[in-house]
Amino acid sequence: MKISATIVTLNEEKNLARALGSLSFCDELLVVDSGSDDRTVAIAEEHGARVIQREWPGYADQKNFAAASAEHDWILSLDADEALSNRLAEQVQELRLSKIEVDAYRCPRRARYLGKWIGHSGWYPDPKVRLYDRRKARWVGEYVHESVAVDGGVGNLDGDLLHYTCDTFAAHVATVDRYTSLAAEELVARGRRVSWLDLALAPAWTSFKTYFLKLGFLDGVEGLAIAYMAGFYVFGKNAKARKWSKG
Repeated sequence: MKISATIVTLNEEKNLARALGSLSFCDELLVVDSGSDDRTVAIAEEHGARVIQREWPGYADQKNFAAASAEHDWILSLDADEALSNRLAEQVQELRLSKIEVDAYRCPRRARYLGKWIGHSGWYPDPKVRLYDRRKARWVGEYVHESVAVDGGVGNLDGDLLHYTCDTFAAHVATVDRYTSLAAEELVARGRRVSWLDLALAPAWTSFKTYFLKLGFLDGVEGLAIAYMAGFYVFGKNAKARKWSKG
């Protein structure tokens, strides 16, 4: 198995070196950048990555373009704020010498939030397909929460994919604002009508479910913040969709 590692970027100088460093064993490093004006491209080149510039068409489209532009059929796709744990890197390297009988592999993703690794709150194990044969799989999801759809078998790895999320609460608020806009666009495009009950009840239920049913309380104060922001996300998504659907 030869592996092309792909990352799509826009102003990721803070994260990119860590991600590329965890992928150094791969046969190719490919970065598809959409116009960074920081040191993202320079960092990619310093790590031996091939860089392609392309305007941003959306997450799934850009990641599929990266996979199609790669030299090898097996793709290891990461976001710039992710990195392989040592265990996961070892498992992927072992696969290169093994007989492959599936078309993709999923692994658990563990998030670091406000300086703490999160083990509950619906954030873990959060399984993700990141290693796949591009002949049998592709990214789907037009607006937000893109994922890999696989036409074939999927194996499981137990090493963690590390996700370095928000270092500050303010950064989380900014992230939620961006993603609620994308999610609201999707609701409007689907013709989904948002009622007052959606605005009044769904956020509270989401926060309750995250904190209690998904054991967020075991993550301490960070779990409480995650639960609060989960409700805030639902409210923001629904409020924007309701407003935009009315023109």
